[in-house]
Amino acid sequence: MANDPLTLGARYGWVGHDPHSHELQQQRLRLSENNGIKGLEILDPDRIEDAKRIFYRDGFVVVRNALTEEQLTTIRNGCARVVSEIMELDTTRQGNRGSHRYSFGSASTTGHQVHQPEWAMLIDLPTVTPILEAIFESPDYICRGGGGDFCLPGAVEYQPLHSDVADRREKTDHIAAADSDGSKFSGSFWDPRGVMTLRDLPCPYVCCNFLMTDFNALNGPIRQIPGTQNSRAPIPDLSDEPSWMKHSTVCPAPAGSALIRDPRTWHGGTPNLSNELRAIPNIEYYAPWFHEPMARSMPRPLYESLSEHAQQICRYIVSDEELVGTVRHDLGGTPKLLRTE
Repeated sequence: MANDPLTLGARYGWVGHDPHSHELQQQRLRLSENNGIKGLEILDPDRIEDAKRIFYRDGFVVVRNALTEEQLTTIRNGCARVVSEIMELDTTRQGNRGSHRYSFGSASTTGHQVHQPEWAMLIDLPTVTPILEAIFESPDYICRGGGGDFCLPGAVEYQPLHSDVADRREKTDHIAAADSDGSKFSGSFWDPRGVMTLRDLPCPYVCCNFLMTDFNALNGPIRQIPGTQNSRAPIPDLSDEPSWMKHSTVCPAPAGSALIRDPRTWHGGTPNLSNELRAIPNIEYYAPWFHEPMARSMPRPLYESLSEHAQQICRYIVSDEELVGTVRHDLGGTPKLLRTE
């Protein structure tokens, strides 16, 4: 993988920043001393009931060896190809999730990356599917697509804590390709009585991110705030966020692991002060009883190459139209809640 951007992060990163500055050296020292969730338990794939228990307790669980070496190489190469296309368009590293920080899905004209065979490969893994069936207590869940994100060296700022799913609300800005369904609202759940919110329900939505490199204290591991998936408390902004939350990162964790998470759980990106690109492609799933409008993001020929189970859960995203998934020239823009300025 001589031309793999995932191993050549320094070539793509650090635009506009001096990686050797005194301030960043001090920040590296602080992160090295404090970053990481204390007592983080990383499971083998056969510990299905433990994975379900930890998932429902914390809002996420880490499963090692979710990918074989061959699968890891395949998806790394897929990520490298898409990263290269994005880098050609964003020479200033403005990003679409903050400076030097990117969403794979938002950057795509389909709103997802499951038109790529490397992403489609992740939909029905023997190491992950049994855990999903346990979490949903059914094999009849739904795949809504997949994308994920990556951050370059030089992503020196924290991304604000946020959740990826919420109650129905009117769209005010950042209508991405996946949302261009003519609706003026995002989100589906709404209680007109004002009694319940999406956070009061069982898990409606699971996101499976896959670690392309080892997560460590310096390369921008995602931070997850355990137990917040059902919290109605306001999510703190960066100025009010306590230091323990900023250091509540999923590290150390090995490449090839799956981070299986409830997107309601508070989470956010952290500084990448290393010289490697940190990528976490994902596949996303809805519970059997939950449904939102979904983009038709998978071409029929690729769909027909999938397993029977994968075809069943992807039935809402397959398209009979010709799909040409390319990188959006504006990279999809950055949502207002993730802007730091």
